[in-house]
Amino acid sequence: MSRSIAALLSLALLSLTAAAAPPETKFSPEIAHFAELDAATPPKPCGFLFIGSSSVRFWKTLDQDMAPYPVINRGFGGSQIADVTLYFDQVVAPYHPRAIFFYAGDNDINAGRTPAQATADFQAFLDLKDKRLGKTKVYFIALKPSKLRWDQFGKQGEANAAIKSLAAKRVDLDYVDVVPTMLEGGVPKDIFVGDGLHMTPAGYVLWTQVVRPVVEHEAKTGRACKG
Repeated sequence: MSRSIAALLSLALLSLTAAAAPPETKFSPEIAHFAELDAATPPKPCGFLFIGSSSVRFWKTLDQDMAPYPVINRGFGGSQIADVTLYFDQVVAPYHPRAIFFYAGDNDINAGRTPAQATADFQAFLDLKDKRLGKTKVYFIALKPSKLRWDQFGKQGEANAAIKSLAAKRVDLDYVDVVPTMLEGGVPKDIFVGDGLHMTPAGYVLWTQVVRPVVEHEAKTGRACKG
């Protein structure tokens, strides 16, 4: 092979690599940290992937709450639905998960995106999931009520309803409703830290009561994992 052809091939490979790599964002350090974690301690195959924003990131007891089922926590704080899609090839696809538990969207509403836009963004995530991971099941955890964003509860509900409707049309998508268990007397329970947004351990106890049975059911009845 001549040097000129080799040089052209090298440039082509570099271009493909650059095109595949996501742009630098405020999340890049966290994404790089995930890669370091994977290299140091490779996740168990066929795990249940929990992905999304800080409500996932701060689920510090996730491993023990879902034991003995293997879980992978790849939440990154402040992320919106489109951010998860942007980093799909870094924080979703490599794990070939048995199922994906997805929590993101309330940051979208807070940033001014409409329920329809948030739903469209989630559809884009599903489209990419279909291309990369086929029929892998996705469980959408409902946008949670919180003290800080209580004024957005109506819009959150619209987004939840739209995604629940979407789930009714797809065999690879289910809606996991954590909203009722987080409310008491029509308002959020006292399960939040000082910022009124992020949950205390008591909040995650409530989530576990809803989510764990779903994990158990998927483990027993879901499609076989190929690893």
